[in-house]
Amino acid sequence: MTAATAAGRPVYRRIVLKLSGEALAGSQGYGIDPPVLDRVGAEVRDVTELGVQVAIVIGGGNIFRGIAASAGGMDRATADYMGMLATIINALALQDSLEKAGLQTRVLSAIEMRAVAEPYIRRRAIRHLEKGRVVIFAAGTGNPFFTTDTAGALRAVEIGADVIVKATKVDGIYSADPKKDPMARRIEKVTYIEVLNRGLGVMDTTAISLCMDNKLPIVVFDLTRPGNIKRLVLGEPVGSIVSSSAG
Repeated sequence: MTAATAAGRPVYRRIVLKLSGEALAGSQGYGIDPPVLDRVGAEVRDVTELGVQVAIVIGGGNIFRGIAASAGGMDRATADYMGMLATIINALALQDSLEKAGLQTRVLSAIEMRAVAEPYIRRRAIRHLEKGRVVIFAAGTGNPFFTTDTAGALRAVEIGADVIVKATKVDGIYSADPKKDPMARRIEKVTYIEVLNRGLGVMDTTAISLCMDNKLPIVVFDLTRPGNIKRLVLGEPVGSIVSSSAG
């Protein structure tokens, strides 16, 4: 246990939480599951009460997946723009749950949609965080052919986050898919290069490369276990860490 953990002090000052759309669907597998939203809202509130600044990048796979539609014959750029609009729906749902938990929030969209969200401006995002607001980044990067993983890495680097934490349904990174391979081994620490060379599927290669170039650590953790975000922020050994050195 580190000194920071023992004293109950956070080890990160500013984090980017990467939430997939599927995470919001819960056990239904599609759409938005309100109890999941409520739990995420409560967990984010617990983290902000520690004085940590929280930004969230949200996916849209629970509503529409651009890559899947593209594989079905739809123009890839059109499909990706539709996926970006799905992230707006998720961002508004998440904003509602966070505000019910007593937090001040702002949705910043890479695609201008002034009636429901502010346009993404880097300095404005940082100012909101400094004022204690939770910032939700929607519409990915605003460009087709880029995933919301890449958007998460990009926004984290832009706002000077200390870490990007990726919420999943498993307790870290495995050598293979633990659902398919009973011999899959959990990896606590791994380098960016190893992730790329071994194809560990943490994030897409563009996102990993961006984090590697900017020495931004990635923590992959299990969102389904209550309290994990707070534990992670306090420096407890939650999930798996991707960084420059595996030591």
